[in-house]
Amino acid sequence: MIIHKSLVAGIASVALATGAFAQTNLTAETAAPNTAPGVSVLSLAEVAANANVANIQVATGQTLTNSVQNVAEGKSDIAAAPFILPFLLSRGVGPYAGLGKEKGAELASNLAVLYTYRISVQGLFAYDSSNISGWDGLEGKTIFNGPPRGAALTNARLLTRVNTGLEEGKGYEGIQVNWGQAVKTIQDGSADAFVLPMAFPDGRITAALSSGNMTIWSVSKEVFEGEQFANLVKLPGSIPVEMPISDMGYSDGVTVVSEDEFLRGPGTVGGEVVNTGMSFDMAKALTAAFIEGLDLYRGKAPFMPNVWHGETDPKLTDMCDGLPIKYHPGAVAAWEEAGYTIPDCAK
Repeated sequence: MIIHKSLVAGIASVALATGAFAQTNLTAETAAPNTAPGVSVLSLAEVAANANVANIQVATGQTLTNSVQNVAEGKSDIAAAPFILPFLLSRGVGPYAGLGKEKGAELASNLAVLYTYRISVQGLFAYDSSNISGWDGLEGKTIFNGPPRGAALTNARLLTRVNTGLEEGKGYEGIQVNWGQAVKTIQDGSADAFVLPMAFPDGRITAALSSGNMTIWSVSKEVFEGEQFANLVKLPGSIPVEMPISDMGYSDGVTVVSEDEFLRGPGTVGGEVVNTGMSFDMAKALTAAFIEGLDLYRGKAPFMPNVWHGETDPKLTDMCDGLPIKYHPGAVAAWEEAGYTIPDCAK
């Protein structure tokens, strides 16, 4: 087993443009501002303002389960969306079980995508002082595994079961808080370990390092290559990720434990979604501003060059293979005019 020591680099600040805005006002919802969805939507507001497309008022720190439903219902214009959420909404299950299948499918049909990115890689980490041995040491422990009702919570429970066979409430205790309280919850000792989405380097880990050094555990090669993990990443919005530990952005202070030089885990992909009722011209202009502003996006935080903005390959975007939503026609036009190929299955 190879152990790698690392210190997380600081997160770059994210600022909205201060120049004159266009007259069109839009609303957007996203996760915490130090996450990939948070930085992405804030960057969209900036490039849209720079291009005089729209003034986007962004609400950060939202539970994206609710944000996706708000866009589907026409209550908000744009939301960051892990793609598992439109899938669950289309079936009226999970956090949308109260809507029922028929209503959920109707709402899901109202969603369309502007662009995609990898939101995170789900994984296990803990303070070194907690004496957690890894995935094999979680029985009887308390795990912070995401916000109430969120996609992160659904994914964390599945990943823990695949790695350990344990179910929340039986093999371990789970606690959930909204993302705005995540760092405090990591630091206050209410959980022994954390199964959460991570960026590289990760903002929550950066902020929590003041309370002690941490260890991150890779999914084992055996589990990663097994049938249960393969079934896990068949879910819409999930892909297998195998990345060099050297690309994770760490030096001293964080330990990465793996059998070799790679971190393995399930990646969560998603993107910015809008209501299908958004005009062709607005969706095209927003997407064109995004494409033109890719360098701005990638410079906003240390983890942003590593989240696949600007990718259209369905192996990375998961925009086909059972996903119930497609690109907005205006977005397709913007991508194709910029020289990108959008697969027919995503149109």
